[in-house]
Formats: sequence, structure tokens, C-alpha cells
Amino acid sequence: MHVVVGAGPVGSATARLLAGQGEQVRVITRSGSGPEAGGIERVAADASDGEALARLTEGATALYSCAGPPYHRWSTDWPPLGAALIRAAETTGAVLVTTGNLYGYGAVDGVMTEDTPLLPNSVKGRVRAKLWTDALAAHEAGRIRTAEVRGSDYLGAGAVSAFSVMVLPKVIKGKRGLAPADLDAPHSWTYVGDVARTLVAVAADPSAWGRPWHVPTPAPVSVRALATRAAELAGAPEARVAKMPAIALRLAGLFSPDAREMLETQYQWQRPFVVDSTAATVAFGIKPARTDDALREMVVA
Repeated sequence: MHVVVGAGPVGSATARLLAGQGEQVRVITRSGSGPEAGGIERVAADASDGEALARLTEGATALYSCAGPPYHRWSTDWPPLGAALIRAAETTGAVLVTTGNLYGYGAVDGVMTEDTPLLPNSVKGRVRAKLWTDALAAHEAGRIRTAEVRGSDYLGAGAVSAFSVMVLPKVIKGKRGLAPADLDAPHSWTYVGDVARTLVAVAADPSAWGRPWHVPTPAPVSVRALATRAAELAGAPEARVAKMPAIALRLAGLFSPDAREMLETQYQWQRPFVVDSTAATVAFGIKPARTDDALREMVVA
């Protein structure tokens, strides 16, 4: 059995992938939601309750952390959830594989690799870095077995990012999209399905534990180029996209918690933000999905 915490785009893709391989999967969310498919059991529970999570993970081969607390609640919701995941892994012996991101690296000059030091320059980056360092310390102490799988901003069905929220819906309707970004800076985009494939591959390979992995990700594409291609795939008029003034994002933050939280991660959008995923491609033979295919899922949806 495999236990997946969270039923967002990554959690759902991971559960479906495992079920498609003939595995029994238990998906845990507060509401009991999740994909409906043979081999998938949906359970309503609070995964930040370490004792309850351990009970639900008993007998599992692997425990996948695919949860996504609200953006503005990372500081309060992630620490107890991270502690509960470690406790469940320690109690049951299930390997813990966590879905991470690139925030922990902070502002980096150059391409990010798994050897890039964790030097977070934001609150959310410090939260993500501590989640990993706590889990890694437990691994190195022999208490658990763990690894972290890191991706960049997501593309694919259900993916949520500044692009999917602020640009894509406008562009496919022939309207002008606004993005708080350097529209021509190279930016890495990771396909949700490739995150799931990497999580499952890492969980199954003991030699992959005890370290982070970058999800196989294609060559970077700027926001402007991505918008242009999305419009073409949707059969929409030529894409129009403009840079949102910094003051506009700040004003939006007065009314929207999500917009307010984007302010501290603006460094990711105002300069090249590029990930190197060679290690995972070589280790697991996973080739990233084409950006066109990932975009097509979003346009069709």
C-alpha cells in the first residue's frame, strides 16, 4: 500500500499513477476528496495529527507528502504537518518522499542544481528549507528513510502559478494578461505528471534516498513565449501580455492574501529562474514532458 497526503494536482497525479501500476493507494485529505479510480481509497483525516497519520500509514511501503497548505498559511500549517510526516515515517517504517520546490535556494545567480546551497531569502523559503533539513536530520540519524523531489512552477491539468492564474485565462480569451514578471527572462516550468513520476521512482529506489532530486524539467521558456504558445494552442488571437507594475501587486496585496504573499518571491520572476534536472533524468530515465503537451492540458481544461 502507498499513502498520499494531499489531493491537489500532484497528489492526484501520484495516486492515479500508482493505482495504474496496480498498487493500492490511500489518499488522505481533510475533506476526504481525491481521484475516483479503482485501487484508490479516500480518507478524511487531519494529516498534521502525527498519531492519526501513523495509524493510517501502518503497513504502507511509502508515504508521499503532496499537501499544499494555503500560501499565506505556510508558516503556521507546514511545521506541524512536517513533524507529523516524520513521526508517521518513523513509526511505520514507510519511506517518506516529499514534494518540494525551489524556494529554499533563495535568489541564485545561475542555474539551480541539487548541490546549490539552501540560502533562503524569504519566509516561505525558510519554511521549505527547514522541512527538508528536519527530515534529512532524521534520515541521517537512522530514524526514517526520506528524500525530497523539487520542481519549478507547475504546468499541466490543475496547475496553479502566477502564469495559470494571471495570464493564461486572459490570453485564451483574447484579452491582455498581466504578470508581475520580467516577461522575457528564461523561466523553468515543471509538468505535474513528471512530479508524480519522479516521486514514485524515488520512493522505489533505496539508492535515491537521503538527498533531494529535481524533477526532470524541459528547457526554460519566458512568460511571453509561454503565453504566445498557449494562445496558438487554444486557437486564440495573438497573445497580449504586459508587465504588472510593482505598485499594482502591492495594492492587490491589501485585499488578497495570495497577492500579498507573492511580494517576497518576486525575485523568482524578475530574473532568470532556471533549474537543472540532469541528475534525475540520468538516474531514473525520466524524460520531461514537452511544454506544449503540458500547456495543452491547461488550454483544453
